Amino acid sequence: MDDDKFLLDMYGMKFTGAGFTVQTCLSAEEALDALRKGFVADVILFDLVMPEHDGFSFLETRHTENLVPGAILIALTNQSNDAEKKRAEEFGVEHFIVKASMIPSEVVEVVKKGIAKSNDRNPKA
Repeated sequence: MDDDKFLLDMYGMKFTGAGFTVQTCLSAEEALDALRKGFVADVILFDLVMPEHDGFSFLETRHTENLVPGAILIALTNQSNDAEKKRAEEFGVEHFIVKASMIPSEVVEVVKKGIAKSNDRNPKA
């Protein structure tokens, strides 16, 4: 989820190429609508700074409505202050990635490792 269409398309192609099923959303409301309609996400990557509803608003609504509670949450943002990292962690965000600090293939690797770690914690029967 990002309001920057270029970045959204680039990451969508990168993750699709890595074998992921991808749902891209240009706004928090679009992402929430997809989740309310039953889209089940294993991982949610989102920007914190967005018009209208920011990433924290998205996290609050997702939590309140109990939408995909088991999803791995990853903030992919240009914000990097400690207060925002702490607030994100309070919502269960597992990774806080500053966009400028990683190339897309590195972000894909973070997601793969996050999924592997989650699978180790919650093995399927």
